[in-house]
Amino acid sequence: MGGSKPAAMETLIGRQTEILGDVRFAGGLHVDGRIKGGVQSAGDKAAALSLSETGVIEGDVRVPNVLVNGRIVGEVRASERLTLGAKARIVGDVRYRVLQMEAGALVNGQLIYEGTEVMSALTHVKGDAGQDEAKASGSGLAGLSRVA
Repeated sequence: MGGSKPAAMETLIGRQTEILGDVRFAGGLHVDGRIKGGVQSAGDKAAALSLSETGVIEGDVRVPNVLVNGRIVGEVRASERLTLGAKARIVGDVRYRVLQMEAGALVNGQLIYEGTEVMSALTHVKGDAGQDEAKASGSGLAGLSRVA
């Protein structure tokens, strides 16, 4: 994460709490309840959002570090790190720099990489034996040799 550590969770939205409207915070925010509105951090690269299994956000999320175990309906933009737990459910596009995703997490939308590393195109060509082979034109995909 570029040397910056995610912020400590200073603010808690409890399980029985529902917020109607946008939330802007600094530092760390942990959500066990429901937010019907956008969630945005105040510009700090170490700002972090943690959404528990009982947490629900219905709105766009723009926070550098995001840990999801609950449900988000809206676009998620994590400019530093996005971690999706096994019970994470996201309906909307996800923009990330670093992504960690456990088995069982669901995303219904596009995963869009927004880091600085250049992604190369992956093309399919006929191999010598007449089978399709995947050829990578960049360094990050060099280990990929065949497509089943």
